[in-house]
Amino acid sequence: MKAVRLNEPGGRLTLKEIPVPHPTVGQVLVRMAAAPINPSDLGMLRKAGERNGEALPLTPGIEGCGTVVAAGEGLLGALFKGRRVACASRTGGGTWAEYLVTSVRSCIPLKKRVPWEQAAMLIVNPLSALAFIEVARHGKHRAIVNTAAASALGGMLLRLGKYYNLPVIHVVRREDQVELVRQRGGEHVLNSNGPDFGEQLGALAARLEATLFLDAIGGEMTGRLAGAAPFGSTVLIYAGLSRQKSSIDPSLAQAKNLRFEGWYLPNWMRHKNLLQTLLFTSKAQDLLGSELRSPIRSCLPLAEAQQGLEIYTGNMTAGKILLVADSDAVSTDV
Repeated sequence: MKAVRLNEPGGRLTLKEIPVPHPTVGQVLVRMAAAPINPSDLGMLRKAGERNGEALPLTPGIEGCGTVVAAGEGLLGALFKGRRVACASRTGGGTWAEYLVTSVRSCIPLKKRVPWEQAAMLIVNPLSALAFIEVARHGKHRAIVNTAAASALGGMLLRLGKYYNLPVIHVVRREDQVELVRQRGGEHVLNSNGPDFGEQLGALAARLEATLFLDAIGGEMTGRLAGAAPFGSTVLIYAGLSRQKSSIDPSLAQAKNLRFEGWYLPNWMRHKNLLQTLLFTSKAQDLLGSELRSPIRSCLPLAEAQQGLEIYTGNMTAGKILLVADSDAVSTDV
């Protein structure tokens, strides 16, 4: 099969012929249709070859979609044969390839009306966005604060906030992003690099009773969010875009009774039973054409993965780049 490969730290992506993997117990083989480039993929590429990163050479790609064409031993895998699925991989055998072997539990059966293009992006952003709303509602938070609000995930949280009548305070890093989020319909938008950001966020969070803070930045942002948070707030650290360690003032955390939690979608999903998982992923699929829709900037063949990576990193808010493994399923004319 053909697969995108990274052979050395910081190297360029190339397309190579490698053996088709074989599923074992509890695994399935997916004939891939398409896979997106996500910020989490950039992190995998950046750390590849390092002590705590993936071993080289590797095939990148954390999520995508395709058809299950074979299964290892196990009843569940057999039931998935022939099914269209959204799928995830958290190893060096990633989704930027013609075939993927992954755990059957990392696959989501797709409804017939879900198009391949949106199915490829079902897991990382849509499920996370919907999970954050569920966390907020179950925790009885009256409003939430979202950092990195200009991202695709930020757009989904904006629309879901309106759908569920849950106010969202959108935090961005540049003035042009303030205008972008307002054009999307965001009402409460703050620039973290603007004057008096901390005071503005604190006042707005107090007025809206925003007690759930979604921290995608880390570093000093975590402390700034803590400083603005109302008493009893929770800060979920779900990414580290700053690439810096978070710093928290213990006395402030104690005085405000703040809670800081690391958040990772697969860990959160583990607490759901099979029925809850099916209902949750079904709801996400129902919203893929509206609140959870991902804008697509371009669809490129696997052979142009390096070009796609450069386009995406040049402007990550302009829309997703899809890498197409099966041009019969997904057109590269977009």
